Amino acid sequence: MPAVKLPTVPLHTEFLVEVNKKGQVVKSKPSKLSKVDTFNLMTYGNTLQMWIRKPDNTATVGLFRVTFDYDPKSKKVARNVALVTPGGDWGDTQGAATAMYQEAERELQAAIKKQQEQDQSLPSLNQIRGKSPAPSAPPG
Repeated sequence: MPAVKLPTVPLHTEFLVEVNKKGQVVKSKPSKLSKVDTFNLMTYGNTLQMWIRKPDNTATVGLFRVTFDYDPKSKKVARNVALVTPGGDWGDTQGAATAMYQEAERELQAAIKKQQEQDQSLPSLNQIRGKSPAPSAPPG
């Protein structure tokens, strides 16, 4: 197994995320990115899957700032969340992760249906060979 080469410099990203009434992130927009694309992609993906809730399990509809800081000494990433502004017209909007999951399900079902249709339109082996199976002679 090849060794993973971790960055040797501190990394920082920031995202503004819209959170619905369930605490799901609806949309994520980067506001500051690091110079390392893989870190940017990983932290962006993390924001799309986030739930932001209070300790009592309730959620605030609003715009939040989510920051990620990588420390090369400890090799850990710290994530911090802060409310920027409460409210917003996305309170009833479906969470991003749920929407992505449902889209993937639709695509999978469409691919399965397409494959089944293709399988049904294939000719039989006998049609391909141009003859029908003949009974074999008994061993003798």
